[in-house]
Amino acid sequence: MSKGESRPKHSVMYLVLAPVWVAALVLLDQRIKLFAQAELKGTAGNTLIPGILGLRYVENHGMAFGLLQNARIFFIVVTVLALILFGLIYLAIPEKKRFFPLSAGVILMSAGAIGNFIDRLRFGYVIDYLNLEFISFPVFNLADCFLTWTAVVMAILLVFVYKNDDLEQIRIWKK
Repeated sequence: MSKGESRPKHSVMYLVLAPVWVAALVLLDQRIKLFAQAELKGTAGNTLIPGILGLRYVENHGMAFGLLQNARIFFIVVTVLALILFGLIYLAIPEKKRFFPLSAGVILMSAGAIGNFIDRLRFGYVIDYLNLEFISFPVFNLADCFLTWTAVVMAILLVFVYKNDDLEQIRIWKK
């Protein structure tokens, strides 16, 4: 942004739809986790697609692959900082059709972060329930999918689709 330029101006719809979508996705994540807790806790789990996908209740006190076990305060602080950053990024993305995938990505990542954040605040752990049966992989949840798949897609977009001119339009802070 050159001197005198300001942040992109956004319509009311752009500003209102983001929290509505985030809330809807978080609600979906939380409802599925409550179902998993009620139906899977204390069981061996269920197979959805034999040899591919199953449901198994796990209380995750860390993050993927057992890292940072019982670091609840760390996760809470990092999540709050990430959500502030996601908000700043969302406001910095121009409201143009070309940037819709980035705006949607920020919404999905925010929903994933909030979904797991709620679990950490309520229970002290994250409820995981999706189990890939064809590979040795940690059990995960919908919020994790929002975070990881979206991060991968956004990285691909930033490397292969958006050019420097596009990225120049997205500035969180003025120079």
